[in-house]
Amino acid sequence: MVDISTLSDSDVVAIVRTKDKELYAEIIKRYQKKLLRYASYIMKDEHRGADVVQEGFIKAYINLNGFDTKKKFSSWIYRIVHNEAMNMLSKNKKQVPMNYEVEQDSGIDLEDDFIRTEIINWTHHCLEQMPIIYREPLSLFYLEEKSYEEISDILRIPVGTVGTRVNRAKGIMKKLCQKH
Repeated sequence: MVDISTLSDSDVVAIVRTKDKELYAEIIKRYQKKLLRYASYIMKDEHRGADVVQEGFIKAYINLNGFDTKKKFSSWIYRIVHNEAMNMLSKNKKQVPMNYEVEQDSGIDLEDDFIRTEIINWTHHCLEQMPIIYREPLSLFYLEEKSYEEISDILRIPVGTVGTRVNRAKGIMKKLCQKH
């Protein structure tokens, strides 16, 4: 028996399409955390981000036969989640996201843990204030470690525009974070 974790995304998709629908769980396992992080940044809310990812996985499964195996699967599924997030944002423009408490690990050095948490919270606060056209490529590049080409595929914008938006986003981020 072949170790499924060693198969490429395209190989797993081919098996799911033809032989074993249950193997889609491997796709979910590979992408759930990454997509949740990405969707949470877009939605500015972890719970709404989870809803977006769940809908994205469902749509990806339904449309799996439409996936072009010549392209990267990761870009395709990120695009689906991106579209779901944009749809949810446009439907819920007037909703105010709830602020949920962040769980912290108990550590020996509470001061370092507190400072690290404050920096992370402040960075998220600055990121949330950015317009989505800059927040999205910045989070894909730095948080999801996607290349400009992958971001171009996901957002359906030219590679040059990706570079421009990432550079502008860095400047906006710097101004926002230095403001206070």
